[in-house]
Amino acid sequence: MPPSSSGCDQRVLTLTADIIALAKDYGRYGYRRIHVLLGQAGWQVSLSVVERIWRREGLKVPKRQPKRRRLWLGDGSCIRLRPEHRGHVWSYDFVEDQTHNGRKFRMLNIIDEFSRECLAMVPLRRFRSNDVIDVLTDLFIEHGPPEHIRSDNGPEFVANAVREWLGRLGVITLYIEPGSPWENGYIESFNARLRDELLNGEIFYSLEEVRIVTGWWRDHYNRARPHSSLGYRPPAPETIKMPAWPLGSATLRLPPTLASEAQIN
Repeated sequence: MPPSSSGCDQRVLTLTADIIALAKDYGRYGYRRIHVLLGQAGWQVSLSVVERIWRREGLKVPKRQPKRRRLWLGDGSCIRLRPEHRGHVWSYDFVEDQTHNGRKFRMLNIIDEFSRECLAMVPLRRFRSNDVIDVLTDLFIEHGPPEHIRSDNGPEFVANAVREWLGRLGVITLYIEPGSPWENGYIESFNARLRDELLNGEIFYSLEEVRIVTGWWRDHYNRARPHSSLGYRPPAPETIKMPAWPLGSATLRLPPTLASEAQIN
């Protein structure tokens, strides 16, 4: 008689737990050696299954003697810190674009890695460390501070003022390896969607227009846009509903009531 579905599911969960436990104990071992150890422990499972679980759980062998703690946990294990609940890990990064006159602006995007909710999209011509602190302060008041916040090594993020301020609030900073944007995959994916779905198709005439249009796009992203990794559900459908986008527009644009009121300069 074939095993029940629930029995198979429980076996996969047990196998996954054993793989993670071995990865913690043998931080320099890859999935091939872990497969051998599983066999020694009595598991009869193929290498391909172990590899699939290994990659799904984000396991990897860290570089030897890392000089700084980045994506590893405090106990030195090789498991990349993955979000487990809302407020566990936030990530932030900048996207750069320009208005019609060629003047550049930067937009600070912040997301919750677990829920995928976009918490903030703030455009400014220039960002300093104090501007980053101001944005985070508003979010901490609204949502509470996260346990961790992940970023690249941009000067606004590694500035002593930002690091010390976050440290006083008990927020642990996680910095990716230089030149490795894929290690900040959640926010990089968000930025790619933003550029593909909005920025590449819009001409902005003022920074205020950028704020309005990106604000509406953020609401659509959180409340209505299907997210494949969430089972095609939006990240935050419970947020306040905004008026619908005008019909027939190829890209998301200002609702007519706001378009007539927006000052173009």
